[in-house]
Amino acid sequence: MIRRVFSLFNVISAALLAAAVLAYQTVQKPPTPPEAPKLQLAERTAMKVQVYFTDPQVRSMKAETRTVQVTQSNPRAVAQAALNVWAGGPNSSANLAVVPAGTAAPKVYLRGPHYYVDLPAAYAGLRYGPSGERMLLCTLTRTLLDTRGDDVTFVLNGEPVDTLGQIDLRNPFTRQDCADE
Repeated sequence: MIRRVFSLFNVISAALLAAAVLAYQTVQKPPTPPEAPKLQLAERTAMKVQVYFTDPQVRSMKAETRTVQVTQSNPRAVAQAALNVWAGGPNSSANLAVVPAGTAAPKVYLRGPHYYVDLPAAYAGLRYGPSGERMLLCTLTRTLLDTRGDDVTFVLNGEPVDTLGQIDLRNPFTRQDCADE
């Protein structure tokens, strides 16, 4: 007895086998790599800020008008750019930098009209004495409060502290605290 080669069962089985082979080949293909996202540089805006340094005798604050590049013109971004310039030191040889070259800039945060400045841990070891410590904090305060804000609260390495050296940090600094004598 001869069996039929092209029976309905054999045809369906052959079709399913062919479909399984095609599916297996499709699954085994390496996926196409995703396309890298296009890098979009944010447009930088030049803004002028007043940055305060000290005179060589550490007796008075000296302002320099500097141009900073910011990608967002919100007050926090401008304040952080100003503190980055402040940490970099003055352009004028008549002014003195308040922190040693290469010292990290403090981080600044803003809540309403109040600035919060997070001083890096290295600032605690500067050993400037009372007049130098006051100048450090006041040049920061005047730089930040030059155009907006009510006060500046300082923290050290993310933690509230009572003092920086001999200067009391329990209360925020205002413009009046750092007025030129």
